[in-house]
Parts: sequence; structure tokens; C-alpha cells
Amino acid sequence: MYVPHHFALEDLNEIRELVRAVHVGQLVTVGPDGAPDASLLPVLWEGDEVVVHLARANAHWRRIADSSPGLVVVTGPDAYITPRWYASKREHGRVVPTWNYSVVHLSGPVTVHDDPEWLRRAVTRLTEHHEGRTANGDAWEVHDAPERFVAGQLKAIVGVSMTVTTVEAKAKLSQNRSAEDQREVVEGLAGSPDFGAAAVRDAMVRIQAGH
Repeated sequence: MYVPHHFALEDLNEIRELVRAVHVGQLVTVGPDGAPDASLLPVLWEGDEVVVHLARANAHWRRIADSSPGLVVVTGPDAYITPRWYASKREHGRVVPTWNYSVVHLSGPVTVHDDPEWLRRAVTRLTEHHEGRTANGDAWEVHDAPERFVAGQLKAIVGVSMTVTTVEAKAKLSQNRSAEDQREVVEGLAGSPDFGAAAVRDAMVRIQAGH
């Protein structure tokens, strides 16, 4: 990933928090024919391991060779930035449109898991992780469902783990613009129709505040 120094995220805790906040990522691998496969999946990143699972009917997992390289792309909020918002447009006009966004690339060798107990542990961990951020003391747990039903659901999925060997992260949030340009971009995003505009604005405010 191309990461200019002023957009680089280097704090591992901050990077992990971004991944936790986004919750999902694209698992990208290359099959034996050299063609890439990508699946959007809920992501659990703990320690140096990423855990995901795919539908058994998804041919993606069958094309993954054991210990072959994989990439998980976790994309944060993004928004179009019009040069109309820049104070510098009024000063000299040497401005162009751009896009603000945050993204994390996790890469390393991947392994497919078809063992029922491994899958049960993985699904339990994923459920605890995602329920923990949405429930207020009333989290759904795997054992809340009938055991026979859970066993049937586990047969319909395949797990994939990735040992993370490389972490790259980027937050392109107008850090290369003047303080006045940044302030006006924040104001402009308040009225933007882009889906991720509010989240990008909040991220820019945190950057400008030094957090």
C-alpha cells in the first residue's frame, strides 16, 4: 500500500481500534490459476491472528492453498473532498478534488479450518466480540440456540485463520493541507451527502485535536 508519511498510522493500538470499529474486511487470496478471490467477512483480530469464516457454498475457500499468502483489507469511512471547500482555492486556485479515507491492510499466511470444534470456538469468539459492542447486558450467545441447530449451522461454514506478519495502515484526512483548509473541509463535510462524510469529519476533528 502506498502510504505517504503524513498519512501513516503507526500506533498499533490505534490501528486495532480502527479494525474493531469497522468490524468487517475483504479477505483476498489468489487461487492456483492466478486469479484473485475476495470475500467480505466479519473480522476478529486478536494477537497476531485474524479469524474469519465463509459459507461452505462459497468456492473461495477451496482455492486457498495451505499457508499461501493472504490479505485482509479493512476499509474505514471515506468521503469525496471538493476543492470548493479549500480556503486556498480563493487564494491561488491551485487545488484539485481528492478523497479522504482510512484503511488497514493485514497480511500473512492463511489456513483453512474444517474441524467442527475449531469452528465452534471461532464462531463463539466472533459472536462474543460483536455482541459485546451491540448488547447492553443482554448479549446473544451461541448456546442460546438449540444444539442440533448450531451443529447444522457449523456444517454450513468453513473457517480461515491468518497469521498477521505485516500491518499497514493509512488515514488520509487532509493532514497535508493548511490548518484553514482542514477547518473548511470539516465544515464542508457537515453538509456532504456522502455516506461516510460524518465519520470522516469526526476523524478529522480528532486528528486536529491531537487525539
